[in-house]
Amino acid sequence: MHPRLLKTFLAVARSRNMTRAAEAVHLAQSSVSDQIQALEAELGAALFTRSKSGLELTPAGLALQPIAEELLRLDGEARAAVLAAAGRTSGALTIGALETIASARLAPWLPGFQARHPDITVRMKVTDSGTLRRLLEDGDIDVAFCFERRDGAKDADARLARRAIGAEPLVLVAAPGQGTAPRDLADLAALRFVVTEPGCIYRHMFDTAFAEAGVVAPRLASEVGSIGAIARLVAAGAGLGLVPRLAVSDALARGDLVELPWPGRAQAAPLTMVWRRRRIQPPALRRLLAAARDTLVPERVETGSELESGDSSKALFSNNSLSKAATG
Repeated sequence: MHPRLLKTFLAVARSRNMTRAAEAVHLAQSSVSDQIQALEAELGAALFTRSKSGLELTPAGLALQPIAEELLRLDGEARAAVLAAAGRTSGALTIGALETIASARLAPWLPGFQARHPDITVRMKVTDSGTLRRLLEDGDIDVAFCFERRDGAKDADARLARRAIGAEPLVLVAAPGQGTAPRDLADLAALRFVVTEPGCIYRHMFDTAFAEAGVVAPRLASEVGSIGAIARLVAAGAGLGLVPRLAVSDALARGDLVELPWPGRAQAAPLTMVWRRRRIQPPALRRLLAAARDTLVPERVETGSELESGDSSKALFSNNSLSKAATG
């Protein structure tokens, strides 16, 4: 069974739709159908049946699914082992990131990393947290850079490794002349907010701040999927916002937004990189993880305990570290 066929099979199994699977593996729909038919002919059994809700796995398909995932994992480890034994560090990596992290952290940092490692090709996919996790589990990205809840390790997927490499402060922002310093969270609860959608780390921190204080959460002016759109709505007077400082630093400097003191416990989102566990990591990925761990950090802040052992005593670097050589 060729790994290419197994990857296509898993894409169809997850999406239950040939068209969406074709988009996921970057093939024409006819090619996906041909590959599934070739795999079924090789195995001598039908892997899918059609239903009103889409494609369904047959008992044979259900039996193949976990084995296909394991075979693809072993295929990746075999390739990594050969590269490591040959002393090769070249390769192609795909990074996944939230919009805020991609624009404010990765965009200034990646050119320096690539200049020091010209044999490593880096691609980037920018999307939401849920999609990042799915892409990582499916093997479509090698590492994800995202914000995670501080209690996220409690229900962490054991198949994924994660390391907190910094913490990004969240700030309360308002349109100029529209906000006054709140005395407490009860004051804030009387105001309207523009927030991210449920499931986002910023929304979780917003909701829990009021819940932990025993205060009814404020009315929402709107829920928006983009931090940039939230900043523009707040600047236009739609309501207050609780957003990462890095996402609105330019708007604060221009005077489009003003920062108000947050009356509760200081809010900061752990900046975390997440990757799949393997017995042998591809050399190119090892280099990127090491460089990100040592040089890709926000301003010097306290991050709490490491989620992965091995570097809990490593001090964070300030932004001028981005100009230093990325270590391997």
